[in-house]
Formats: sequence, C-alpha cells, structure tokens
Amino acid sequence: MHRRSFLSQVLPAFAGVTALGRIEGAHSATTALVVTKLTDQLSLISGGGGNVTVFTSPEGTLLVDGGAAPHSARILAEVRKLSGARAVHTLFNTHWHHDQTGSNLVLGKAGTRIIAHENTKLWLGTEVDSKWENRVYKRLPPEARPNQTFYTTGSLEFGGEQIDYGLMPNAHTDGDIYVRFRKANVIVAGDVVSSGAFPVADYCTHGWIGGTITATQMLFDMADEATRIVPGKGAPLTRAQVKEENAMLLVVRERMAKMLAQGMSAQEMLDAAPAKEYEAAWGDPTLFIRNTWQGISRRPQEMGVNVV
Repeated sequence: MHRRSFLSQVLPAFAGVTALGRIEGAHSATTALVVTKLTDQLSLISGGGGNVTVFTSPEGTLLVDGGAAPHSARILAEVRKLSGARAVHTLFNTHWHHDQTGSNLVLGKAGTRIIAHENTKLWLGTEVDSKWENRVYKRLPPEARPNQTFYTTGSLEFGGEQIDYGLMPNAHTDGDIYVRFRKANVIVAGDVVSSGAFPVADYCTHGWIGGTITATQMLFDMADEATRIVPGKGAPLTRAQVKEENAMLLVVRERMAKMLAQGMSAQEMLDAAPAKEYEAAWGDPTLFIRNTWQGISRRPQEMGVNVV
C-alpha cells in the first residue's frame, strides 16, 4: 500500500506513529526492492522508502534520491549491480525528508557530490519539529548534508546526458527540486507529484497547496506526451496525470478558500468533504485536507479571503 494512503486511513490520534512510517520508510528491511528499467541508462529502484532513480555511464553513477536509511545498504547493492560497481559520482536530494536522504551519510563519507537546494541543506543541518507527525528529526552529521547547493536552477552534463534541475518553491517543502534528464525525457519530481494517493504538503517546512499547484504546472509545461515523471513514491506518471493532479488541487483550493473565509476548522473542512469526488481515485483525503488547512490558514491573504 502507498504509505500516504496508509497514513490517511488511520485515526488522527495515531498520526505520530503512522507518519514515522511515511518519512522513514514503512516497509520492513526484508521487503523486496523492485528495479524498473526506464531507458538503457536510467533505472528506478522502489520499495526502499522513496524512489531512487539511477543513471549509469562510463563516467560513473548518478542518483536522484537515496531511499530511507534502513534500506540504504540494499539499495546501494542494487546500484552497484546496475552500474557494474562504478562509484556513485553524484547524488541529488529532491528535498530533505528522510525517505529520500537515507543514503546521504554513506555516500557523503565516500566523497560523493550531493546536490540539493540550499533550504534542503539547512533543514538537514538542524532539528526539525514535525508537528503533524508528532516527532522531531535530528540533524544529520556534516558529511551527510549536501555539499553543493543552489537557489534557483542549475545544469550539468554527465555521461552524455544533459541534466537540468531547479527549485519548485514552497510545494511539498520549501526545498523541492526537479531533476530533468533531457535526452531520456525523464523528470524526477520527488513528492511534489503523487502516484495513487493525495499529495501531502509538509507545512512545518513551508509546503502548501498553492506552491504545489505552481509546481505541478511547471512540470506540465516542461513535459511532453512522451515524458515520464517520477514521483517520490510509486510508478512514473505521464504529463496527463500531472495535469490531473494540478486540476484536482485547483478545485480543492477554491473550495477550501471559501471554507476558510467562513472560519471553518480542519475537522469542519474534513466533514464538508471538499475532495469527495476524487476519493475513489486518490484514496482517503484526511492527511491531505488536514495539512492543506494548516498551510492555507497561515496564508489567508494569498488565498484571497478575509477570515471571519
């Protein structure tokens, strides 16, 4: 089961326990990893926390995200099989969450270049009080933090591929980035996009629905009909599926803006079911609505409403 879907199916009283599974990786250490070939040089490893995208070349190996720490050894063993034991030259972190950054320590100690947005480095270098999960994430040691950061966009050539990357501001977090493999026509987008469950914004690190709407539109504009967009968890998405997420978010934002103007609480919004017609396809909306309420209640002016 998709972890965000699992989370949203339990009572709010257990949010701290279930959210631990979402961020750290709910699967046991013996869960089989699944390797999916995207192109001759690109593969996707799933089942170890967050998705891990692997690019292999004679110059070395490049990863986008590293899965959760409990699965890191098995993930990196699969990477070695795919690459012919070539060293991991570069690792991108799409954001700070620990189911994406679980291989940072091992690879950082080995001298891997770790690229991320500056905000991701800052979050990994401090304790994060994740109120919606009822837990505190400890800072990572210096060698596990990104050693190359940027603010807006960047680009590099590696292994015969043109790789572009850029910030998607205040979407899932305030440090989300896309990593675009131009020749392969693959975009890795982390948890900004969602496969089989409602997207969840981490309001504690400045994610919110407005930023997610902007980010999904950015991804749609970059893609074409043949582009594969890799989410933080789950199967790759098409351009049309990203547009569906964007359209759903626009509808829900408009409805919740009207509810916010009436002074409705998160529970009252849940009872009003602003995403009801999407539940059959997207699952239980509980965590999505609760975190969205937290984000929009902090931004009434950006929502264009006056709270009564």
